[in-house]
Parts: sequence; C-alpha cells; structure tokens
Amino acid sequence: MKMKKYIWKWPKRFSGGDLIKISIKTKMDVFRRLSVILQKPDVISPDGDSTFSQEAHKKLKISQEFDSLGFTWLHTFAPCFPVDGNKVAAISENLRASGDQLKVKVLLDHTRGSRGEPNSRRMLLPLLNKYKDLCQVSLYHTPVLRGLLHRLMPERYNEVLGLQHMKVYLFDDSLLISGANLSNDYFTNRQDRYVLIEDCGPLADFYDGLVSRVSEFSLQLDQGDQVHLHSSWKYHPYKGKKGEFKSAAKDRVWSYISSTMTQQQNHGISGTGDTWIFPLVEMGQLGLHQDSCVTKKMFETALPGSIIHLATGYFNLTQEYTISIINHSAASFNILMAHPTANGFLGAQGPAGGIPAAYTLLASAFFKQQQISGQEQRIQMAEFQKKGWTYHAKGLWYTLPGQNLPILTLVGSPNFGNRSVCRDLETQIAIVTKNPKLQQNLLEERERLYASSTPFTSETLSQPDRKYAPLWVHMAVRLFRNLL
Repeated sequence: MKMKKYIWKWPKRFSGGDLIKISIKTKMDVFRRLSVILQKPDVISPDGDSTFSQEAHKKLKISQEFDSLGFTWLHTFAPCFPVDGNKVAAISENLRASGDQLKVKVLLDHTRGSRGEPNSRRMLLPLLNKYKDLCQVSLYHTPVLRGLLHRLMPERYNEVLGLQHMKVYLFDDSLLISGANLSNDYFTNRQDRYVLIEDCGPLADFYDGLVSRVSEFSLQLDQGDQVHLHSSWKYHPYKGKKGEFKSAAKDRVWSYISSTMTQQQNHGISGTGDTWIFPLVEMGQLGLHQDSCVTKKMFETALPGSIIHLATGYFNLTQEYTISIINHSAASFNILMAHPTANGFLGAQGPAGGIPAAYTLLASAFFKQQQISGQEQRIQMAEFQKKGWTYHAKGLWYTLPGQNLPILTLVGSPNFGNRSVCRDLETQIAIVTKNPKLQQNLLEERERLYASSTPFTSETLSQPDRKYAPLWVHMAVRLFRNLL
C-alpha cells in the first residue's frame, strides 16, 4: 500500500465522520498517548511479495536525496544470495553516485546476521571497506545469551533467547514496514504483508531515531569483521552486568519515545485528514511494553458486534492475550495461522523438524479453551495452506459493528506470541482510517490471505496426522513454550 501527503499531528478525535469518532473517543482512547500521522492517503494495494521485492529494490536504486537509510534485517537461509546481493549492489551504487551525501545505517540481529557462511555481516563488509565514513552496521546482541550459553549453545538455536526482529526499511522520506526480511523466499513463495508510506518525513524521522537508539546499544561491525561497543555506550550486552545493560537500553529507547510523544502532543491538531498512523514498539526483554498493552486494550475495548481478524505465522498467543480474547472481549474473532505444510520449519533436520507439530499442539490447546468457555461461534480459527508456499503474515484488521470495511489494521513484525512480547525487539504501526479507498484495499488484502485458508475445527484435530504428536514434542512444548 502506498500513501502520500501527510501532516504530522496529535489527534483527539477524527474531524467529522461519526463512524470513527465514537470508536476513537470512547473505545480506543489508548492511542491518545502515541505519535501519529494525520493524512489524506493515495493508496495502492500490493498483489503479493513480488511487489514487496520490486518496491524494496526500486527504492534502494532511486533513493539519493536522504540523510540516512535504516533497515533492520538483511539475511537469508539460502546458501547463495542472488536477491540480497542485488540489494547490497543497489546500496553501493547509491553511495557511489551520491558524492558523500548519502548515509546508510543497517541494524541486524547479531545471532542471525552472523550465522553460517556466507552471512549478512560478511555480505556488508564491502560497503564498510569502501564507504567506512558513510556506512554503519550495527548488530543487536541479546543480553540473555551470555556465559556458558554463549559458548555452548549451537548458533542454529541461540536466537530463541531473543533477537532484533523489527522489519523497517527507510528510503528518503518513505517508510516500508513489514514482517518480511530481505531474503530470497520472501520475494518468491513466502506469504507476508507490507505497507509503503511515502512523503512521511516525521514518521520516517521517528523510525530513523528508533534505529539509531537501538544501534547505540548494539555492537558495531568494523572493516575487519570484528565488533565493538558504540562510542556512546559503555555496557557490554553479554560480558557486562545484564541488569545494567537492560536498564540503560530501556531508558535509551523509552526516553526517545516519550520525548517524541511530548513533542507531538504540544503540536495540537490542525488541518484535515482521514487517516492516522501510530508507531508501536515492544522490547519485552528490556522491560519495555507498549505494543502489547495497546493490543490487549484493543481486544478488551472492541465494540460488541465488531469483528477482529487476527493473523500470525506462529500461533502461540500469550496467556494475557488468550484471557482477553476468550473472557474479556465482546468482538468476534477470525484467527488465521499457518497450516503445518505452510510452516517454514516443515522438513527441518533435528528438533526444528518438530516445530510444525508443536504449533498444532498450541492451537489445539487454545481451541479447547474456547470450547470449554462456549466461545466456538464467536471465535473462529483457520489455517493458511497454499501449494508450494510458506506462511509468515501477521497483523490485525478491526471492523466496526454492521460494517463491511475495516477501519484499523496493525502491520509489522509482532506475531502476538510469547517471543514477540517477552523476548524480541518488535515494532508495528496501527493505521486507523475512514478513507473508503484505503478501507477497501485493506479488505481486499485481508480477503486474499483468508481465501487460501481452511477452517481449524474438531474435525481437523481428529485427523491422524494431527491427532498424535510425538511425545518429545509434547514435552518440548511444556518446557519451552515461551521460546516459540
């Protein structure tokens, strides 16, 4: 989706339009403390991840008038890098042509970005070697992976302790936010979502600042493929004291978010518009919970008769979300998750091969909870299944009672699970709109995803391939659910 012509404002209500006013003013007041954009959008809906690839590559090629570019993940599990190599080449060409006017910031996760040969950090070394004064590569390292765990835990699995999971791509004054990484399968046969917001300088500035703050407490990659602390940071993520690192990192991010909110609040409201955009951040491992508080509040304050479509690639709702949905929400829910054949770990070697069965067990447990509570009619579940495709899309669409078009969507990196809330660094945006064209595009996007789904029911769980999971998978889910 492509949006243009923005005014950065602090909303208290929509100007005109009773349809949205009642929801925002009385039921979604939780958003009032967040930075937002008020705008009149021109929207283009993408057809799929091939469009994501085209937009990302196009932006990397044509962006030549911006102060910085920040994106959070450049990684592939494939042994070769034809698509990612093109992206790096596009950045390199921009740096060459900019005449030292272009600044590039890259924020990766240390564990994923360093895994295997070749890997993301090695791919970016030519940029550092050729443009060391113009290019910054930061590697976030979780403070939990330390000591014996750091030395002994296999690199294939050490990311379960926490990672940098945000997917934000900045070009000029444009923001591309997604749940997708810049790796091959997301450009071919892995289903995900993205939103492109153009000419949104203040929102791009917010995310540039967020990337910069996280980069400050991340390790810095040098030309020799070594890492060191940022010049403004003194707490090592795994060699120093964990508590000191977490406290200082949380303060670095939250002070930035708080100051941004204060600035927006002081601006007041002027101008006209029909759409708001709210950035949401979650860094549970550092003790920062914003996105999860907003999401939980949305579940519990949704109007009776409203509908929430909830999608996640890895179904493992937190206990708080589960209680909110089953016991404290008046909305109807349509939940979309990955079928085992659409799970990216299908056929993996070793313990990872049991992950699809583990998520079936988690979905089964939720399904039984809603049955016990008598909520089968209000809460529907379905699985995405498309031949040759894996499923990674996540997000939410909210539709008011008696309406057909959604007025709100969440899009970004969180999966609404324990990892998203407790372990990983996450961000997404909430888009609230009464623009008919944008609402129609959101509806069509949602319907495309759900068109490839089949109901998840008691009959599903009675099928032989679902009914019996290996005993070790049952035990692993009990012991390690918070890592999934």
